[in-house]
Amino acid sequence: MAARSRKAPWLARNWQPNQTSEPRENTLLACEEPMAIELDGVRVATTMRTPGNDFELAAGFCYAEGLLAGHKVLDVRYCANGSAVATDFNVVSVSTGGKAPTPTPRLNSTTSSCGFCGTSEIDELVSALGPVSGDALSWDALASAPDRLRSQQELFDDTGAVHAAGVLAPTGDVSIVREDVGRHNAVDKVIGRLSFDDALPAVGMGLVVSGRASFELVHKAWGAGFRALVAVSAPTALAVSTATAANLQLAGFARNNSLTIYTD
Repeated sequence: MAARSRKAPWLARNWQPNQTSEPRENTLLACEEPMAIELDGVRVATTMRTPGNDFELAAGFCYAEGLLAGHKVLDVRYCANGSAVATDFNVVSVSTGGKAPTPTPRLNSTTSSCGFCGTSEIDELVSALGPVSGDALSWDALASAPDRLRSQQELFDDTGAVHAAGVLAPTGDVSIVREDVGRHNAVDKVIGRLSFDDALPAVGMGLVVSGRASFELVHKAWGAGFRALVAVSAPTALAVSTATAANLQLAGFARNNSLTIYTD
């Protein structure tokens, strides 16, 4: 089964004031398609994603959202549901052999909350997850992480339209870089890869992301056991209060080897 393309050519023109715009053939656009995720036959989410690493995305989503409840993923596959759009590639089924509990609505279904209006959500996470463990990462490693991530963003180089996430080691090395039109999808793909490698929880490791640090990304980092989250842009207020509850190092505005520390 051939993989879907992650980028597509498009005819576009450059325009500047007082200059004639010329057509050009080599513009590349990031592909974006819907993907439904099923867990033991039950539809749990539909997301717009960049094709590629779909199995990681599906397994990572189920892990990060706590849907697996500690059970191992036994199988991940594409499945056909009759629709020409959904056939083969755009429905992914994750199986635990029926051991995972029947899925419930996502805890973070509202992801644009601010301030302390998410207190009940944080309390629920504390009860379900507990604080993260492991030694703290050095701020030097966190500050250099976005540049190391950026050097591996091949799809962004071609299209300029995708986010990225990667695993940060205490040494400062960044690995398992994944790109996607959705910040959360890129993170789920990273978590999925770690789950396939039996490397979860990610004790003592950091998560580096190319965009902002939202509540949703802090939630996913916490659920996967990361010790730190570092973002190129700013966090939200709810993200900071959630990271505090998680004992998660959180830094933002990580650029040019400097950063802003929000939780320590």
